[in-house]
Amino acid sequence: MSQIFDALHQSATERSNGTREFSAAKELLQVVERRNASATALAEEPGGPASYDGLPEFPSAKVELPEYSRFVCFGQTDTLAAEKFRFLATRLRHLQQKRSVKRMVVTSSVVGEGKSMVAANLACALAMGKQQVLLIEGDLRRPSLGGQLGLKELPGLSQMLQSDGEGRSNIYRLDGAGLCVLLAGDAHSNPLEFMDAGKLSILLDRISTGFDWVVIDSPPVLPLADTSMWMRLSDAILMVTRPGVTSKKQLQRSFDAIEQAKLLGSVLNASGETTTNHYYYHYTSRTGASQSANSK
Repeated sequence: MSQIFDALHQSATERSNGTREFSAAKELLQVVERRNASATALAEEPGGPASYDGLPEFPSAKVELPEYSRFVCFGQTDTLAAEKFRFLATRLRHLQQKRSVKRMVVTSSVVGEGKSMVAANLACALAMGKQQVLLIEGDLRRPSLGGQLGLKELPGLSQMLQSDGEGRSNIYRLDGAGLCVLLAGDAHSNPLEFMDAGKLSILLDRISTGFDWVVIDSPPVLPLADTSMWMRLSDAILMVTRPGVTSKKQLQRSFDAIEQAKLLGSVLNASGETTTNHYYYHYTSRTGASQSANSK
């Protein structure tokens, strides 16, 4: 199983203002305030539900994981890997209290670095914190998330972009996971033909209503243009890298292509030091500085 990160360090804002811990009471108050704001927005949306508690308006779908699945937050919550995802989610919630972060792109330099696994586990961990989370599979060329979760042949984003239907018709609530998912749907060799930036922006605004987090599993940065469209519409970017898959040159090109103000950091997946059970997480500030920490 992939070895995943250790710790999420202080955000750029925390570095500039000095580190401080958030009290449980303050965090709870801010969660309640966000939920009240979400409920108000949904009540004002034409045709939208008056209540968003429990995501009642979405059809349900059952997650069926293979025996050796790496989606630890869905069925192996007592593992160390799941705990690290929960820690990452906690730090992101703290960051959300200090800056406007809602739509987060999870991407990688090239194919095969584990971005879909990280995106799904992180979305599930965020939902464990009693926040409303939407996971979007944004890779319309090589969709794999649905198959890995055992969600087969569900309509998704590609059908919504090619039709004039309602913006939430293909969103499903995952049983037992506490989050919603919008899969890619049909695969396309050239999705840019119908991924008009204006239409995608309007659609994303509509389906994001009421959610605290929108986690977007986007295509790799190199060499596709699809990811740049997702990044323009996002508030934050998380990069996934994998030793033996990502070359130093590819990683540098990827970071050069990313808007630095939106870059939260990078996850190092599949560490070679499996014998010591290390997990690594590298945090990069907006100024390009980085820190890392290890723990057994």
